[in-house]
Amino acid sequence: MNIGELRNVNGRLIGSIATRTIDLPRIGLNPVQNDNPRAPKYEVLALNVARRWVQIGAVWEATMKRSGEQFLAGSIDDPSLPEPLSIALFPAADFDGYMVAWRRDTMRSDFGTGFGASNYDREVQGDRTRSGDRRDRGDSGFGESTAGARGELVGAGGPDDLDDDMPF
Repeated sequence: MNIGELRNVNGRLIGSIATRTIDLPRIGLNPVQNDNPRAPKYEVLALNVARRWVQIGAVWEATMKRSGEQFLAGSIDDPSLPEPLSIALFPAADFDGYMVAWRRDTMRSDFGTGFGASNYDREVQGDRTRSGDRRDRGDSGFGESTAGARGELVGAGGPDDLDDDMPF
């Protein structure tokens, strides 16, 4: 999925990246000057709220296995992100620059079997389960319900049991 583009502006690669939750309206690629063959090709920089350029990632030269086409691959990371964002930069056909794409490395398993297999699901073999499995105990892993038949709160105390010392 394309999430941005970088254009050659006066000899500098400048552009933006935007997703539903990330908006980097001004990013740039700074060439890395290093003789080490394992060094990144570019640092990925972003303009922060104080209007200073800060490094948020790096990209390396890569080659597609099937076609041999060259592209750049790396990641963007920042303390505000829950995890690094893997990106790939492909030469743009329409202009002098790159299209920025991303992909999730593995299928998400935090939503159960509908979105990828979890370790729990891999342990279950058909209708048979291993001894001590949560399904043997009738436990979904979330504990006992606190909702009664009509939706009322049961088994967890009432509103009088709330801790008033909590700030929220």
